[in-house]
Amino acid sequence: MSEPPLTHDEILRYSRHLLLPEVGVEGQRRLKASRVLLIGAGGLGSPAALYLAAAGVGTLGLAEFDLVDVTNLQRQILHGTSQLGRPKLDSARLRLRDLNPHVEVAPVAGRLTSVNALAVLRDYDVVIDGSDNFPTRYLVNDACVLLRKPLVYGSIFRFDGQVSAFDATRGPCYRCLYSEPPPPGMVPSCAEGGVLGVLPGVIGSLQALEAIKLVLGIGEPLVGRLVLFDALRLRFRELALRKDPECPVCGATPTITTLIDYEAFCGIGAPVTHAGPEVTGREVQEAIGSGRALTLLDVREPHEYEIVHLPGSLHIPLRELPGRLRELDPHRDLVVLCHHGTRSMQAVELLRGAGFSSARSLAGGIDAFADEVDPTLPRY
Repeated sequence: MSEPPLTHDEILRYSRHLLLPEVGVEGQRRLKASRVLLIGAGGLGSPAALYLAAAGVGTLGLAEFDLVDVTNLQRQILHGTSQLGRPKLDSARLRLRDLNPHVEVAPVAGRLTSVNALAVLRDYDVVIDGSDNFPTRYLVNDACVLLRKPLVYGSIFRFDGQVSAFDATRGPCYRCLYSEPPPPGMVPSCAEGGVLGVLPGVIGSLQALEAIKLVLGIGEPLVGRLVLFDALRLRFRELALRKDPECPVCGATPTITTLIDYEAFCGIGAPVTHAGPEVTGREVQEAIGSGRALTLLDVREPHEYEIVHLPGSLHIPLRELPGRLRELDPHRDLVVLCHHGTRSMQAVELLRGAGFSSARSLAGGIDAFADEVDPTLPRY
């Protein structure tokens, strides 16, 4: 990797780095020559992108396809209110250019897929995974293993975070830690379960730190180690990770030698068996208006029900539903609702198995109902 010289402005800008013997002029030139790809410009990607740009990473690739939404701003500090509705890539480039005009921001628009991932990742030195879904995590991991690229992993949920560095040339990969994805809907997203706004700042900053260490070749990277962070107790724990000799992608006899269909691998898009039909918000509204006997069952958590609920709805959290079936009338039409429709589909499957044959799920949950039927309802 060629190491370009530093300009006078860069020497002044990075002077606090240059004073560190572990970095110095040589290390800063190495950062300037480096290419780091960041998957996602959201909760984890925001602090990671800001600190990598501030540190002087020469080329910062950003893979993102989403738009800035008001619900992002509680934690995605790369974006601001003035950027609502704009592509996150545009918002990120504006902020990063203002932070450090010496850094080249290379946008990767659209979704990362099995078709384009190898071509996108090939020209980068380090990849940082700031995604929030399992298909992308497995896709990025497998692509990094096949390309022999180091991968900095991070994940967040509510008050807990994880971070590690995967480098299959000298340690385990993500599949060695999680050989199989959880069943669809088993792990709630941040939109379903919530996340403390500060948490991605902690984990994303650690990811940026690991990437910088890998580029500079200093310190002890998190290869073979998984750091767990508990924000409520402000406690870090560390687990040792071992390479799985039978790992299908990085093991002794790999069975995955090219990228696969990761949506199918994670069970995304597969039909939900025995879950029964869905009903739209407009159909529910028409049924209520016609005076039809209908039970609206809300299976969200109590704090979600407190934020917003439909008048007259019966509230039984999903985790309590198996023990409270006697509170439901099996002879009435039953519409189950949650935030976005995932938990309600799980509830419908449970209810139909218990004999509630008329149970249906509100498509898109109360969020879709607010969008399609009653815009006066608060959304979260």
